[in-house]
Amino acid sequence: MMKIKNAGSAIIAGFLILSPSMIRSQPRESLPVQLRAVSTNIYEILEGRGARGGVFIGENGVLVIDAKMDEASVKQTLEEIGKLTDLQVRYLVNTHSDGDHVRGNIYFPGSVIIVSHENCRREFFHPKRDGQPSDWLDPELRPFVPSITFRDKMDIYLGSRKAELRYFGTGHTTGDAVVYFPDSKCAFIGDQIFMGRPQLIHAYKGGNSFAHVNTLTRMLETLDAEIFCSGHSDPVGRADIEAHIGAMKAMQAKVNELIEAGKSLEDIQTAFEEKEKGLVETIYREINAGE
Repeated sequence: MMKIKNAGSAIIAGFLILSPSMIRSQPRESLPVQLRAVSTNIYEILEGRGARGGVFIGENGVLVIDAKMDEASVKQTLEEIGKLTDLQVRYLVNTHSDGDHVRGNIYFPGSVIIVSHENCRREFFHPKRDGQPSDWLDPELRPFVPSITFRDKMDIYLGSRKAELRYFGTGHTTGDAVVYFPDSKCAFIGDQIFMGRPQLIHAYKGGNSFAHVNTLTRMLETLDAEIFCSGHSDPVGRADIEAHIGAMKAMQAKVNELIEAGKSLEDIQTAFEEKEKGLVETIYREINAGE
């Protein structure tokens, strides 16, 4: 039986000990949180500070996907949920460990069970991109790190309806989870796809662009999902995911061709758009390291 943690005064402490780096990185202004229906009893969490998330209203409770970044956004999220149901939030699923998805963990009620992939939980404690220690190493924040993890698959039932938590491999990070609702053929995939901008791969967290392609391919082969909701884009369909995979493969092939032609990283980057330079560098380093 799952044990519900009691955060108690740690919640207040968590409010007070956010590091300056965590606070400075948040935008000064944001639009109020909105919930937009995706399917029956399934909603996207829009606006506020932080990435898009999701809400699933079951028969005996609510599951939230990703946590925004600040107290106001979490408060607004809970208020919007309260307009739809009197049921309490029972679970919070973190799709991965990026701050715009998890910083809001500390503002959820202490009774909420936080769930993630096992690699995601480990990456809470991973050094930051600049090598500085993780803020989550502070013992006062430990109650807001995922307390339940899974490896390959985990089902969460809210009455007769269930959410399937699935792991298909490394991609954006090593701990990206998919939250799938089979009754609605709807999947929330965190940052495993970006639309209208280059894909972000966190190499410092073990992310890999070639694994990313394989992971998305495996996801499409495994799930019969028709709607895919992500952290920074409007919902897309299977054809959009397939097109994204094709574009990633084409970029990887072009970078590899230029490497074989003896081009330097700087020369290779000039063959792409300015906004693609970061992803090109990631691919370049992966190829030179043997992927």
